[in-house]
Amino acid sequence: MSDDIYQIEVRSITGETYPLDNYRGKVLLIVNTASQCGFTPQYKGLQNLHERYEDRGLVVLGFPCNQFGEQEPGGDEEIASFCSLNHGVSFPLHSKVDVNGSNAHPLFIHLKNAAPGLMGSKAIKWNFTKFIVNTSGDIIKRYGPKETPSSLSKDIELLLPQAS
Repeated sequence: MSDDIYQIEVRSITGETYPLDNYRGKVLLIVNTASQCGFTPQYKGLQNLHERYEDRGLVVLGFPCNQFGEQEPGGDEEIASFCSLNHGVSFPLHSKVDVNGSNAHPLFIHLKNAAPGLMGSKAIKWNFTKFIVNTSGDIIKRYGPKETPSSLSKDIELLLPQAS
């Protein structure tokens, strides 16, 4: 795998595979999500960030994961419907992935290596762990599940071009 995040391919929740190069020059907020988690209400906060900053270059990318308490048991169609109907999600969602273990998606391997967690831990501990990537593709920071999307606004603002 290349060290360049833009070479990594992902699969949208509707089944299209594409490289993250599609987002070159954007600020990315990458999140592992779940529909039946105590943190699931964060979908609304993520959607708010998406709506607030999309015009300035933020892209929120959601990656459903069933590795934590089996809190994402559904298939892609069910997940997409749940997120749209219950949380108004319109930011890009992707096919379910593993974020830890031998089947971890290359994107999450890259993110974890570039931005380890507490005390250097690489593993993702729970749903709604968030990573911010700057416009050059550098992973800037990892945020734990308890850090709300709204609490990321200040960091996002610093990475985005100033509003005109």
